Amino acid sequence: MASPPLYFFLLFLSVVSAVKLPLSAFSHHTDQLVPTDPYLHLRRLADSSIARAQQLKQPSSIKPNEDALSASSAAVVKSPLTPKSYGGYSVSLSFGTPPQTIHFVFDTGSSLVWFPCTSRYICSGCNFPGLDPTRIPRFVPKASSSSRVIGCQNPKCKFLFGPNVKCRGCNPNAHNCTVACPPYILQYGLGSTAGILLSEKLNFADLTVPDFVVGCSILSTRTPTGIAGFGRGRESLPSQMNLKRFSYCLVSRRFDDTKVSTDLDLDTGSGHKTGSKTPGLSYTPFRNNPNVSNSAFLEYYYLNLRRIFVGRKRVKIPYKFLAPRPDGNGGSIVDSGSTFTFMERPVFELVAEEFAAQMSNYSREVKLEKITGLGPCFSISGKGSMTVPELTFEFKGGAKMELPLSNYFTLVGGVDNVCLTVVSDNTVSSTGGRSGPAIILGSFQQQNYHVEYDLENDRFGFAKKKCSP
Repeated sequence: MASPPLYFFLLFLSVVSAVKLPLSAFSHHTDQLVPTDPYLHLRRLADSSIARAQQLKQPSSIKPNEDALSASSAAVVKSPLTPKSYGGYSVSLSFGTPPQTIHFVFDTGSSLVWFPCTSRYICSGCNFPGLDPTRIPRFVPKASSSSRVIGCQNPKCKFLFGPNVKCRGCNPNAHNCTVACPPYILQYGLGSTAGILLSEKLNFADLTVPDFVVGCSILSTRTPTGIAGFGRGRESLPSQMNLKRFSYCLVSRRFDDTKVSTDLDLDTGSGHKTGSKTPGLSYTPFRNNPNVSNSAFLEYYYLNLRRIFVGRKRVKIPYKFLAPRPDGNGGSIVDSGSTFTFMERPVFELVAEEFAAQMSNYSREVKLEKITGLGPCFSISGKGSMTVPELTFEFKGGAKMELPLSNYFTLVGGVDNVCLTVVSDNTVSSTGGRSGPAIILGSFQQQNYHVEYDLENDRFGFAKKKCSP
């Protein structure tokens, strides 16, 4: 049962917060847009991808470097992964005793796992189409016999706040301090959340993970659902479960809340030999994260992206954008929490210009580019077929991600126009005082790929695969 201090803290926080190819390549059942205003919906997805990039490049929280929790492993456990209209994917996890199942945003670009918590949960700015903010599913600590507030002197408090966390009102030499770990505030692109850390039981069909650190959020902005952090941080799900690898296959979506799902596989290590490769996958080693003052960068999965091709033409990307530098600028990461792939303006312009040059026989739709936030966009009205150069990412070791057409172009406005689903802006720049990755590989570009994060061997694997059941 949740302890009384948790209730009073949540009550206090809620009161305070209340103050303020051929055209057939675009599959009609998976790639066309279904919202009543597809232009506005695309714009929202593009804006959220850019806001997400800005947050990844300037993370607000400092992540610690403590020893991770471990869990006894039984086998590969699975959880359903479902596409959502907000441009991400949802994973279902069960916490508590008895278990309460909550849907989370699957996010490899952050680390804390948190859920909307208690009946007092407030979500500001969450009046999204089809969503009633008052009916957001919540975890109820008082209904779980395994819920415990994490104390300030508990080593797990350091997972989020680092080794120098200050316990106000506590004697530093005391070993029985009852002061709770400080409240957290986290930023996610356009949204944010705040709450307190709990120790809970994470339940799978064949595995139970006791004493799992999870965030109990009672206030959020533009973040109606919880987030399952799968990053490299010590508070992430892979770290706390001591996973050897995890993998997924993102089903193509229509930007709607389809019920079609695929499996997220969590490998605890008993199902494979050390160093073994999954048959059919191409691998590239993860790159060392930049050792900069903001340790939040340590939770990202940096890739060794070496070359970008548009058709057969290699786009000459300056090396300073491909490799993370000591100041934190540059490099590429993979992030399931980003919808569209982000490129810093100088990189994006080189790629976009090459597409425009090779597709010069189609008229540009500049007005559509301004409306959707995507580009370049082209008119294909009256065309029975179209020729589009392939977009290819080549990584260290020779692994090539040769994207299918529907992974980097989308139909807009029926079948009359197509737009490149890569975004950028004018404010995020390696020369503009911001640090962080120059390229962020988003989930839209990972659709219909078997993607594997081999944590044991520190490498990234992928292969084309039809992900629909």
